[in-house]
Amino acid sequence: MNPDQFSAYLAVTVPMAVALVAEKMNLDEISATENFYCSKVYEALSDESTKAWHYGPMLLYSLFEEEINTGDFTWPEEACI
Repeated sequence: MNPDQFSAYLAVTVPMAVALVAEKMNLDEISATENFYCSKVYEALSDESTKAWHYGPMLLYSLFEEEINTGDFTWPEEACI
């Protein structure tokens, strides 16, 4: 994926994941955004080499929720990260 494609992916997917965080965790948009951007999930997602970009917003939310509950998250078994 070239840098422009990766930036476009983040620009579309991250807001959808943040919206899920806000909705499911009953947070305002600013708090949801801050929490997501400070997460290990976002750190991995923003690194193109992890190939986490092929995950959709719902899976990213699930990984984020796992991180909130346990302090870390586990990639799905099909992931080659």
